[in-house]
Amino acid sequence: MKHVLTFILLVVLAATFSCGTNEPEKVKFMAGFKAQANLPFAAVYVAQEKGYFDEQGLNVEILHSGGGGENLTLLLANKVDFTTADANTVLKHRASQDIPIVAFALFGQRGQQAFVSLAESGINAPADWEGKRFGYKISIPPDYLAIIDVSGVDRAKIEEIQVGFDPRILIEEKVDVLAVFKSNEPDTIRTLGHDVNVFEAADLGLPTLGLTYVGTEETISKKSETTERFLRSTLRAVEFIRTNREESLDIIMKYADKENRNHMKFMLETELSDAITPQTIEKGIGWMTTDQWDSLQQHLLKFGALDGEVSISDAIHTNFLEEIYNEGKVRWP
Repeated sequence: MKHVLTFILLVVLAATFSCGTNEPEKVKFMAGFKAQANLPFAAVYVAQEKGYFDEQGLNVEILHSGGGGENLTLLLANKVDFTTADANTVLKHRASQDIPIVAFALFGQRGQQAFVSLAESGINAPADWEGKRFGYKISIPPDYLAIIDVSGVDRAKIEEIQVGFDPRILIEEKVDVLAVFKSNEPDTIRTLGHDVNVFEAADLGLPTLGLTYVGTEETISKKSETTERFLRSTLRAVEFIRTNREESLDIIMKYADKENRNHMKFMLETELSDAITPQTIEKGIGWMTTDQWDSLQQHLLKFGALDGEVSISDAIHTNFLEEIYNEGKVRWP
């Protein structure tokens, strides 16, 4: 009897010890810029605050990049598990340096880039760009070249100027047309008292894509269940954001407490608009196809924005989306 009791005690202790060590898995996520209302950032904030990560057994540490690309550097050094990257960046890195980053969700069904002119300038169409000054941040955007191409604009008649990141240069009339991030800079210019005309390559039927979640090939392979649980949590958060905008903004402002709430609302609404298409209504936000990415690649190759062609099947993984969604809704245990 004594031996039986001893055995039972050991079993109970073992079970207790096992339960006690069943801690959430630690995950590090780094947003690709400062805290703000980009949709893939907001999804992480909401998943954290609503307890979705907890329910999926994840302990997520949220970090932010200063915008200098250190998020991808840290990703490749295995210092963070997941981050965000523009679709163009994913293809460029794989083409130029064979960097093994993989996109596993696509939030921006349209690109982040737009071009603006002051409403009072009389520049109302790409044809009006001739004889004007065009300001770009670092390098000539392929979307700009594509718009010129399809619109029959004579590029030689446009003065192209590298201007950096301050949109006030448009208000100061140092340029006439300015390349911008459309989810925030048009609103910034408007708050300074100037309405703008906005031009997008996608409006002319050109293929553009925006922000994604990315990981490395190694992380996604070795931590496939972790990747799926992270994505399931954030996509559930997106469903919450769509129907609870003000509460979601309350959560965003906890992280982006130095930002203007109305500006964050503009950003969130812009990014939600770009994330919702007939495809994502049917399949779910974040959905993507190889055809979309192949069209983007051919677009970038045509305008010299890629060093060479890459394997789309290596650059994106859609299996997590296929597992998570059922008729456009997140499967939630």
